[in-house]
Amino acid sequence: MKGLDICYLCTTIGNLSGIPIRIFEGNNQIFYYSTAWLPKDPMTVYQTEIWKIHTSIGYFATNHFHYYGIVNSGSLKIVVGPTRQLEDSDQELRELAFRADIPVGEIPAFVEGMRAIVQMPLESVMQMLCTVNYVLNGEKKTLADIAIFDSQQMDLTKQLQQQQIRQKDQKEQSAAGPHNTFDTEQALLRLIRKGDTAALKEWIARAPAVRGGVLAPDQLRQRKNTFIVTATLASRAAIQGGMAVEDAFTLSDSYIQKCELLQTPEQITNLNYHMILDYTQRVERLHLGKTPSQLTVDVANFVQHHLSEAITTQAIADKLFLSRSYLSRRFKAETGQTLTDFIVGEKVEEAKRLLCYSEKPLNAIGAYLGFSSQSHFSRVFKQITGKTPSEYRNI
Repeated sequence: MKGLDICYLCTTIGNLSGIPIRIFEGNNQIFYYSTAWLPKDPMTVYQTEIWKIHTSIGYFATNHFHYYGIVNSGSLKIVVGPTRQLEDSDQELRELAFRADIPVGEIPAFVEGMRAIVQMPLESVMQMLCTVNYVLNGEKKTLADIAIFDSQQMDLTKQLQQQQIRQKDQKEQSAAGPHNTFDTEQALLRLIRKGDTAALKEWIARAPAVRGGVLAPDQLRQRKNTFIVTATLASRAAIQGGMAVEDAFTLSDSYIQKCELLQTPEQITNLNYHMILDYTQRVERLHLGKTPSQLTVDVANFVQHHLSEAITTQAIADKLFLSRSYLSRRFKAETGQTLTDFIVGEKVEEAKRLLCYSEKPLNAIGAYLGFSSQSHFSRVFKQITGKTPSEYRNI
């Protein structure tokens, strides 16, 4: 629009929303504004994915359930975010700082800045961008126009028509078939509660087809509703297995929000498997010894929440209101290993994951996990795994 001051428009939006906003012309950033100060823009971690969105209005959701809203107008791209509906944990923000290559000394400022960003539902962000899109592109769009894609709707229509034909042909047989969800559900929840990841993978490979009730009139909504039920049950099973209540509920809420953004049954099926495995693995990492006690579960929860810090036995003892000597003695008696060995072992397990699934340099991984130096990280890693970090990454 001729004479429009887009920087002024974006500054106003940034002030009203409390969310960072940027303007790009081509591949060059020409404007950035945020009421929260950050030592580095976290959007850089996801810029490749965001650049793939070419519709006039779109959004991108990260693995940690942050979302970015995008408006495209000619050569201009406006990006708002990150924000999310639920508060981040310190561990999640430290992991984001690690992925964004934030220097160790600036991580506290980054975490503080991220917490200063206003939390907002995705729907509110998209409604805000509908206004921007109208100003820039002259299009009057609603949430339905953004969230529902014609090509995917055509595919869904075809799938639903085929499903209806099958249902019509098999109506009598389907009506007579009993629900079989209870036994299947109980078997699955038992594995989550026990934290038995190996058994879960084996069970999924031979799991029976589920004949559940009808929860919605269309396939996509049916899958989403079933996912919500599964997330609710999985969170309760994880709590029974020792996972902290707030962690389990927050994880459930985040997965449900992610599910609502998906547009195909296949995407929901994959997310469902990932969620169940995630809960089971988290519980598994809390179970120490043959008969885990509340003490060992509490210790494991603390360590998981502080993997990127230099964890001390004294810090855990203070958190649990125990003496350092009593905690060390009882932990060794119940698990067969010292508390120090457990902490180091958990850090090495996280290091393995990062070496396999990230391209971060070894010194960055060591610093992120609280090792005093690169040589210290390499020495400890080799003592436990028999390989140096670089050898492990190249397997």
